[in-house]
Amino acid sequence: MPIKTDLKPTVDYDSKEYLELLDKYWRAANYVSVGQLFLRDNPLLKRDLTAEDVKVKPIGHWGTIVSQNFIYAQLNRVINKYDLNMFYIEGSGHGGQVMVSNSYLDGSYSDIYPEISQDEEGMKKLFKQFSFPGGVASHAAPETPGSIHEGGELGYSLSHGTGAILDNPDVIAAVEIGDGESETGPLAASWFSDKFINPVKDGAVLPIINMNGFKISNPTVLSRMSDEDLTKYFEGMGWKPYFVEADADSDHLAVSAEFSKTLDTVIEEIKAIQKKARSAAGAQDGEAELPHWPMIVFRSPKGWTGPKFNADGDPIEGSFRAHQVPIPVDAEHMEHKELLVDWMKSYKPEELFDEDGKLKDEIRALAPKGEQRMSVNPITNGGIDPKPLKFPEVRDFAVKFDKRGTEQHQDMIEWAKWLNEVANLNPTNFRGFGPDESESNRLYAFLDGQKRQWMEGIKPGNDHNLANSGRIIDSQLSEHQAEGWLEGYVLTGRHGFFATYESFGRVVDSMLTQHFKWLRKAKEQSWRKEYPSLNIVDTSTVFQQDHNGYTHQDPGLLTHLAEKKPEFIREYIPADANELLAVGDKAFRDYEKINVIVSSKHPRRQWYTIDEAKKIVDQGLGYIDWASTDQGAEPDLVVAAAGSEPNLEALAAISLLNKEFPELKIRFINVVDILKLRSPQNDPRGLTDEEFDRYFTKDKPVLFAFHGFEDLIKDIFFDRHNRNVHIHGYRENGDITTPFDMRVLNELDRYHLAKDAILSVPAYAQKGAAFAQKMDDMVAKHNQFIRDEGTDLPEVENWNWEPLNK
Repeated sequence: MPIKTDLKPTVDYDSKEYLELLDKYWRAANYVSVGQLFLRDNPLLKRDLTAEDVKVKPIGHWGTIVSQNFIYAQLNRVINKYDLNMFYIEGSGHGGQVMVSNSYLDGSYSDIYPEISQDEEGMKKLFKQFSFPGGVASHAAPETPGSIHEGGELGYSLSHGTGAILDNPDVIAAVEIGDGESETGPLAASWFSDKFINPVKDGAVLPIINMNGFKISNPTVLSRMSDEDLTKYFEGMGWKPYFVEADADSDHLAVSAEFSKTLDTVIEEIKAIQKKARSAAGAQDGEAELPHWPMIVFRSPKGWTGPKFNADGDPIEGSFRAHQVPIPVDAEHMEHKELLVDWMKSYKPEELFDEDGKLKDEIRALAPKGEQRMSVNPITNGGIDPKPLKFPEVRDFAVKFDKRGTEQHQDMIEWAKWLNEVANLNPTNFRGFGPDESESNRLYAFLDGQKRQWMEGIKPGNDHNLANSGRIIDSQLSEHQAEGWLEGYVLTGRHGFFATYESFGRVVDSMLTQHFKWLRKAKEQSWRKEYPSLNIVDTSTVFQQDHNGYTHQDPGLLTHLAEKKPEFIREYIPADANELLAVGDKAFRDYEKINVIVSSKHPRRQWYTIDEAKKIVDQGLGYIDWASTDQGAEPDLVVAAAGSEPNLEALAAISLLNKEFPELKIRFINVVDILKLRSPQNDPRGLTDEEFDRYFTKDKPVLFAFHGFEDLIKDIFFDRHNRNVHIHGYRENGDITTPFDMRVLNELDRYHLAKDAILSVPAYAQKGAAFAQKMDDMVAKHNQFIRDEGTDLPEVENWNWEPLNK
């Protein structure tokens, strides 16, 4: 049937002829997928297969490939029929051939990589490069057109898809979900995504469970459940499931017809939901009812259309044996090559490709055109219409004070006022995400001004700041879900942040690792556009846990991410509200970074004016004249601090030292951008040795008060001239206790700092002994006082900064 692609109304997308061509398109994708797994030459099998044609070590997965190719071909059909803006997320792990094969067939792969031409020679290169040294990954990696989700770490496909369609009202994310992936905690939690999708202002997610029955060597749980039980489960979660089934003996055209009919029904339901919501009263304000979004459960055999049995007579198709490389054929083991040849020829390549290896025109015509191809939909490459954020003047939100270190403000409360105005200026491309902690984390102004997005019922008086079209989504208690939403949002060109308790940033640190790896590999692709940075806000920090205990105390995300490639990681540890404001103004402007911002949410003394804060943040660190007594001379002691509580305790220690030893020359350095301290040999942004020495000298004792684990600072000083550093950070000591006692337990308090500082200066080794004993006495006094009174010492609570004797 000749298809006039420029006259879509003349095409009968439901005809037997069309479905027969669609079957050929599917077979072509399957053929190309098998070839990628095994071959390095002889792509069209024009001659006898030899060891030189086959890879020495085929690496990849087969089990989900054919069913995914089937789904992908069917999605192409509805894109054409309904003129859709749709893209594909491959949730099943290690299914890289699917998106490579389909982008090759629709021509986009060759457009991006001209050397992979659409002929026999290009097909040969396509096959050889897959999972091959110097080639492409076995995942839907950044090198793969159309990908925003790699799928190697299972559980985040639906979260990513949901994040992508927020504020993209015309987009449908077709999310393929493996039934093995469905068993992960993050994926199970992500079924609640429907409670947060606004049909007026957001697009739609279409989950398609690719249920093939097996994981690596076990059956999947969902596949052993009946359609009746699955219907109860998904309907209870708010979805409307549709079922399509194929088995090894099914007529492929009949399955195709059934799936096409089901997919038509589903697309028409999505359109009807959106039309009803967008034409209803209140739609202009984002008001809408919670719909039951459709989804599809597609049962098919694992390794569908592949070899049915291995040489021992064990089943392959429909079993776990189809999971990875299903037959033992490689360059050094060609005894069963006929299994591979018969398998590939079963797709009848002579019906699909011409003599030159080009996909036949009538089959090629089935692919969507231009940017409607899922492989080159702009949403998968930096977004449909990406825009930089608009920013308010940060000085308008500055905390003003008359006397340093006396007035107390809550940094997150002040910062939330700025966040609210950022959201006002960027009403469709800025969002906040979190796991039910925004109120606890003091984001009051942002919550009051922007509301939480929530589509379930709202109970006045009990439900706080909920609205159908809010700009923050934090009403689900899942770090994985919130972080996944943010990743989907920024990978499609928008901006936002994820705020959580510091210790629970560790829950998603592997997600951050995967995102870093994505950024790094995407940066190597010249055709990939920039992504806004991923902003992680850690608060409810280790050094004050009023309601929680030891389990909630872990600043290790700083160490974890510092180990990654420095071009992509920034770690900011502001000391007060103005530094936090300056950090936000800098970090949120950045692209292709993971920005970790560690901030206090409790009442804290304010130290730096907004102009001082901006300068320190721009430089990464700063010499603080008003807290130093060296006055341009060589200091006796350098004190450095990174973080809110370290800054407070370091300054209190300096005050103690100055009163006891007014002649002691002290230099105080406030550090906000901690990784800026690294050597340029390890970090291109790092301070040169000369710059580092100007701050820290070449040999004077350095007392470093740090918010995180001490090894990070040890690494920084390891290859510097000055290794005379005494580090006080988190030492894995904690409990439910007073704020100051958390610092005492880890020897980050002013008394331990002052004692260590004076004993580190050689000239004061003797005359500092009595002072050191006084500091020990204060620690002992503290320990008894908190056990008697349940609160911190008046000497600590009522302390205020006083100008130094210079």
